Amino acid sequence: MSDPLKTAESNLLLQVKDLAFSYGRIEALRSISLQVAKGEVVAVVGANGAGKTTLLRVLSALIQPRSGDVKVLGQEVQHASAHTLAQSGLLHVPEGRGTLQSLTVIDNLRIAYDIRPSSQSFDDALGEVYEKFPKLSERQNQLAGNLSGGEQQMLALARAVVNKPELLLLDEPSLGLSPLMVAEAYRTLRTLKGEGLSILLVEQNVKLALRFSDRAYVLRQGKIVREGLSEELLQDPGFVNHYLGTH
Repeated sequence: MSDPLKTAESNLLLQVKDLAFSYGRIEALRSISLQVAKGEVVAVVGANGAGKTTLLRVLSALIQPRSGDVKVLGQEVQHASAHTLAQSGLLHVPEGRGTLQSLTVIDNLRIAYDIRPSSQSFDDALGEVYEKFPKLSERQNQLAGNLSGGEQQMLALARAVVNKPELLLLDEPSLGLSPLMVAEAYRTLRTLKGEGLSILLVEQNVKLALRFSDRAYVLRQGKIVREGLSEELLQDPGFVNHYLGTH
């Protein structure tokens, strides 16, 4: 894990400085500054409505910031499109999985591959997916919309296997899943982390996010109110009491 204060700019996949975004008169993001380096897993934690999903939508060029400097994979978001960022190596898995419900499992994976083909053939990439997600092999000809919530999350994460992104933006991967499926999703994420994938994760489940990530930012009402090493935040009784509701 890198020290963000000592990370060379050339090693940064994401640089955000003084980002602001508004829905009309409502300030959704206020003076946000953060960064993610190669090989890092960084979490943004906070309550529902804190601005986490809005942040990821700005970073993937789905919406334009009001002000601030945002660079993703060396590109200024204000002058990029979601498609060009995806081709450059950004993969955004939104809340609700983001699968194409009317297409089969294998067609979803084919589209993810075609956005950013690698030196690996699609068949080889598919074999890697099925090795990590055996259930998707059994469901490969089923419509994504007919999968269970847990299976749809597997399919969403499988896009990172075939797409080989430089940076994965992951929005609430535990949302709506049973504890068993949450554990399975995070087992897969730990495998991807171990393979060197850089991840920016947003989660309401603070403890889960901190146990998985290297560093974390705490977002409250659109503003970062705290940041630090995830392990240190977990061990801080004041932080745990305030954000996890324990005593």
